[in-house]
Amino acid sequence: MTSNVTHNCSRTKQEVVRERLLKMFTFSLTFVRHGETQYNREKLLQGQGVDTLLSETGVQQAEAAGQYLKDIAFTKVFVSNLQRAVQTAEIILRNNSHCSGMEMVLEPLLRERGFGVAEGRHKEYLKNMANAAGQSCRDYTPPGGETLDQVKLRFKKFLKALFKQMLDEHLSSGPAASSGASASGDVAQGTAAVASNTPPCCSADDGLQGVLVHTLVVSHGAYIRVAIWHLVEDLNCALPAGAKMQQVFSPCPNTGISRFILTLSESESGPVLSAARCVFTNRKDHLENLADGE
Repeated sequence: MTSNVTHNCSRTKQEVVRERLLKMFTFSLTFVRHGETQYNREKLLQGQGVDTLLSETGVQQAEAAGQYLKDIAFTKVFVSNLQRAVQTAEIILRNNSHCSGMEMVLEPLLRERGFGVAEGRHKEYLKNMANAAGQSCRDYTPPGGETLDQVKLRFKKFLKALFKQMLDEHLSSGPAASSGASASGDVAQGTAAVASNTPPCCSADDGLQGVLVHTLVVSHGAYIRVAIWHLVEDLNCALPAGAKMQQVFSPCPNTGISRFILTLSESESGPVLSAARCVFTNRKDHLENLADGE
């Protein structure tokens, strides 16, 4: 009698786990910073008020990023509505084997951090203002600019809308849409996580094995740095083995690529981030063959 009760309880637990997994969804989130502009080359701050196109080098960088990511079938593409990001995204999609002609979503929440009175001026101008205020350049907010918390709030709003859209579109499609979940209760982890400072043999599809839905975000250097900080520090995203914090939070180079694997679950209050894993940050392998890759 006891063994039968135990068996029934065990089966019930399995059913509960299975039901829970059917309400989970895993997808990849890949960030790409825009290509170089002439302002980048001259070390001038752009922020939101200076809206320029890519330099010749920036176009080459975007082409290289597009070739690097060409075999990844992105299902959603979100782009800052500033020209340098839009142009970069257009070039990446044009090079993609699966996404050529895909409509991208222009998202103001992905715009660069506003630098107020420092926009259009040399970075040294901002550095001098920060020094005079007794603050680091990263933490200092020039008059009329955005604080880091304000930038983070924009990213949180973007994530909230993205999470809802992902669950609405994919969980409503039935069990097959719940990619990355197995009946054993484990979330698919793909290949072993790799740090961005590993040798250039790293593959563009690192971390994507077992994940069926891929989201691309094309944004800006300061914004992506805040986004990575929020994912790692606030949302407890797991880091690659051996990753150094200094590298994870280092400034993103033009067309630098970062990737996260996120698992969502449903709750009465809305989508919940159940698991988050960083695959790599600020990768720039695709720039190695460019004469002026930085």
